Amino acid sequence: MATQLFSKERTLELRDKHIGPSCKLFFSKDPLKIIRAQGQYMYDENDKKFLDCINNVAHVGHCHPEVVQAAVKQMELLNTNSRFLHDNLIQYAKELTATLPPKLSFCYFVNSGSEANDLALRLARHYTGHHDILTLDHAYHGHVTSLIDISPYKFHELQAGGQEEFVHVAPSPDIYRGKYREDHPDPASAYADEVNFLIQEAEKKGRKMAAFIAESMQSCGGQIIPPPGYFQKVAQYVRNVGGVFIADEVQVGFGRVGKHFWAFQLQGEDFVPDIVTMGKPIGNGHPMSCVVTTKEIAEAFGASGLEYFNTFGGNPVSCAIGLAVLSVLEKEDLRGNATKVGNYLMDLLKGQQAKHQLIGDVRGIGLFIGVDLVKDLKKRTPAMAEAQHIIYRLKEQNILLSADGPHRNVLKFKPPMCFTMEDAKFVVEEIDEILTDLEKGTRARVPNEEPRPLGNGVPSTLSGSKRKTPHASVPALSNGCINELCNTEALQSEEFPDENSSHYNRTACGQQQSSYRSSCKRIRT
Repeated sequence: MATQLFSKERTLELRDKHIGPSCKLFFSKDPLKIIRAQGQYMYDENDKKFLDCINNVAHVGHCHPEVVQAAVKQMELLNTNSRFLHDNLIQYAKELTATLPPKLSFCYFVNSGSEANDLALRLARHYTGHHDILTLDHAYHGHVTSLIDISPYKFHELQAGGQEEFVHVAPSPDIYRGKYREDHPDPASAYADEVNFLIQEAEKKGRKMAAFIAESMQSCGGQIIPPPGYFQKVAQYVRNVGGVFIADEVQVGFGRVGKHFWAFQLQGEDFVPDIVTMGKPIGNGHPMSCVVTTKEIAEAFGASGLEYFNTFGGNPVSCAIGLAVLSVLEKEDLRGNATKVGNYLMDLLKGQQAKHQLIGDVRGIGLFIGVDLVKDLKKRTPAMAEAQHIIYRLKEQNILLSADGPHRNVLKFKPPMCFTMEDAKFVVEEIDEILTDLEKGTRARVPNEEPRPLGNGVPSTLSGSKRKTPHASVPALSNGCINELCNTEALQSEEFPDENSSHYNRTACGQQQSSYRSSCKRIRT
């Protein structure tokens, strides 16, 4: 077992004394002290094992031996800044850009998703000569000042200030809960037209668009998958007025969608962003990120006469780690695993949707899935307290999951890419049990426990269900359930504190599944 300096109580005491109060913890009523991790598992100070369904930073699995070995080997030789020639930088840029459309060929290596998005704004503004930014409602792009300004997810929480004049907020392309829903004949065009309307209104006031920025799939916004064709139409409107399109792949890139390496590729081969930002999974926990753009934008930025330099961006150790992550993704076919396990998880969750009235929608692709919980199927009223209750109950069963979205009612799956089918089955069985207990407590079970049928709809891999929902709702909670749910603190919705490699998938990523399963059943409520 890993060693620790302090008891959990002493760690909390010192944290309260030395760490800023705005730095929140998951499960603040009973926070976890995690001291080691491996594969898709995390371990607390008592060596209790938790299945990690949330940590997309450990992309190829916590502490992957090949990634760790690459870091140690290069650290023993050299680590310095990119003003010196080094082959790791060039080799990594070559391999990374090979995963992207040929137009995207110039890299700027930085240290975090926030730093990448901040640089992307700077590139866009310099290239276009414009300043204004189009963003999506509920978007989150990073914690630095420039990104708080364009993140409604954050700036709506500010008591003063709020939205800046140069920021224009378009509706999230959410076909389940948004303005244009799954029954709309062309939601992609309808949502894109909302962007065009903002552009035209801003132009009347003499304002000029530098960029439209969006996550290729909205994460903090509630696991939203834009309807196919939406990005193409938005890009056309933005480029028509001299702006560029920035695709934020910080949370959803590097094969998480399975079918493609990048989530923006779900929109089709005819869509290519002007700038792509990436972070989190790029270093499997090591702080690194990147901005990739076109030759034209890079050359215009270089012609400014202002040198761009980043002390740690692209250092030999970071690039060695990045190369190892790309190698593991390919050797262990983790994109294939994301497709196989993701489809299985979607099927299991769709089965629960047919059984439980609290599940309004299941949407996602690969290992990026959201379960939208509702109090009323017809009104789609967000079930916020129930979502938090489920998160805490799962923690008691040694499963870590988060809830997110504008209403904190969407269960959010984005586990390490070595997540297995047995992991998926175990989590869904626990969710089924918790939902059943909730329904028993509120007398909201489906009559005769007959499953509700799913209607024919668009593929679950690209959007939410189109099933016809009965005009039913989940009754009010009993007093006991009200007390329990009201006392459940809402989780903070950003990420966790935005071995032999060939043997790793079979052991570290999936070892002792049966014994883990039984050990996780120790705690029952």
